[in-house]
Amino acid sequence: MLSKVMYLSDLKFNIETWKRELRFHFNEMDTFQEKLEEVVDRIDDPIALKKLEVFQNRIMIEKNAISKLLHRCRNKMVSINNVDFNENIDGRLQNEQNTLREDMRTYIKLHYDLKEEMMDFFIEVL
Repeated sequence: MLSKVMYLSDLKFNIETWKRELRFHFNEMDTFQEKLEEVVDRIDDPIALKKLEVFQNRIMIEKNAISKLLHRCRNKMVSINNVDFNENIDGRLQNEQNTLREDMRTYIKLHYDLKEEMMDFFIEVL
């Protein structure tokens, strides 16, 4: 039972860390959106304007993905808080955690790819 309590404590730590990171990224996307709105008047090139529009769409998609991941994190915390201490650690909880962990890894990689692309775009157009 002690090992299960420690395991659940570790899961909670991971989820709380992911939630903080996701909230930061959500706010960061707001900042990038504001910057795009600021530079739109300075862009004359129609191709650059198309890129700007694509970035705005990707920001909306990313914010939606963040919201869904936050919702999954909240649901996971509910599952952890209502855990059956007689349930095997290698069962449902661990499988759900692995799926969320992989989705977070994928999301973080995509987030930083988008961020780099936008930073390159700002350097290119400004």
